[in-house]
Amino acid sequence: MAASTPWRIAAGLLVNLLASICIVFINKWIYVHHGFPNMSLTLVHFVVTWLGLFLCQRFGVFCPKSLPASKVLLLALSFCGFVVFTNLSLQNNTIGTYQLAKVMTTPVIILIQTMWYGKTFSLRIKLTLVPITLGVFLNSYYDVKFNALGMVFASLGVLVTSLYQVWVGAKQHELQVNSMQLLYYQAPLSSGMLLSVIPFFEPIVGEGGIFGPWSLTAVVMVIVSGVIAFTVNLSIYWIIGNTSPVTYPFYTTFF
Repeated sequence: MAASTPWRIAAGLLVNLLASICIVFINKWIYVHHGFPNMSLTLVHFVVTWLGLFLCQRFGVFCPKSLPASKVLLLALSFCGFVVFTNLSLQNNTIGTYQLAKVMTTPVIILIQTMWYGKTFSLRIKLTLVPITLGVFLNSYYDVKFNALGMVFASLGVLVTSLYQVWVGAKQHELQVNSMQLLYYQAPLSSGMLLSVIPFFEPIVGEGGIFGPWSLTAVVMVIVSGVIAFTVNLSIYWIIGNTSPVTYPFYTTFF
């Protein structure tokens, strides 16, 4: 994969920042005002992401690459956990608490890469973890009030998100694919996994189900959320593939 210029990386980070801010507020609005089921909303995100990539490859934006399912199985599973748990954290916490929990992704990624991948990090990177961790502690102690269920989902979200972001970078280099090629193959696998478990946790039809009697406003906002999720997912893959798994969460720590 060709190296990207600093300007392209900066543009990718900016796109991800704007899309991430939009999707947090839109999803929170959907949960509060319409009570749309969490896992069903995640499934919509996955399906719209795959459809967006399908259109991209049809218009020649990228060329799909056949990959063995076994190579991306864990990545697809972690993708489900990453989005579901972070959405559950958003649903059960305030936006401030949700953002605060995300900050711990950077230290966890560094811990995973150090312990399981033998990576080493400079002293400057390690020192950045001190104000991050201290800031989370001070805010949680003096400002933000957590609820137990919200904290469980936030903690699981941080752990699975960290694993997911490490694996995204590793798989792109291992399989020699770009962000679109990997996400194009992995998104439908994640959709299938999620679809198989949704009936055990959420209704499918009727009140509160994905095919329930939703208002036009709710349907439009869910579709808009899916389109923005496509942008977020694709930009995450692109940023990690062109930088490192640490760069993305470190950048988002401050937003």
